[in-house]
Amino acid sequence: MRVLIVSDTHRQNDNFLRVVERERPIDLVIHCGDSEGSEYLICESSGCPVHIVCGNNDFFSELPREIELEIGKYKALITHGHNYYVSMDNETLKKYAMSKDKNLVFYGHTHRPVIDIKKNIIAINPGSLSYPRQDGKRPTYIIMDISEDGEAHFEIKFV
Repeated sequence: MRVLIVSDTHRQNDNFLRVVERERPIDLVIHCGDSEGSEYLICESSGCPVHIVCGNNDFFSELPREIELEIGKYKALITHGHNYYVSMDNETLKKYAMSKDKNLVFYGHTHRPVIDIKKNIIAINPGSLSYPRQDGKRPTYIIMDISEDGEAHFEIKFV
C-alpha cells in the first residue's frame, strides 16, 4: 500500500497536482489540514480515497477536526495539530493519540516535516507543499509504503 501524506497546501495546489502525477499509483491520500477550500480539487485529482481534516485556516469548513482510521495493522489518527500545541513539540499530541488507542498520528500546522518513530507511537508531519518553514524552505510531503510484511516505511520527499 502506498500513501501520500500532505498538509498546509493553503489553496496553492500546483505542487500537490505535480506530486500526485509523480507518485502515482497512490492507494490513499491523507491531507492534514489547511486546504482552504480545495477539497474538491484534491479529491478529484487524487484518483484514490482521500481523508482531509480541518486546519486552523479552514474557516467555515465542514471538514472533520479529526479522523480515525486503520491503515494495514496501524490504528491512525489524523488531525491538523494546532489544538495540541504542536508548534512547541508533538508530545501532547502523541499522548492524546495513545489515549485513543492509536499507534500512528498524522498532523500538520508547523510547516516542518517530521518522522518521529517511537516504540508505542509514530508521529508523522509532512511539512507544507506551499509554505515550508524548515531549513532550505523546500516544499515537502511524505510517502508511506507498507511492505508485504505489514511494516510502514516513511520517506520525506521534496517537490
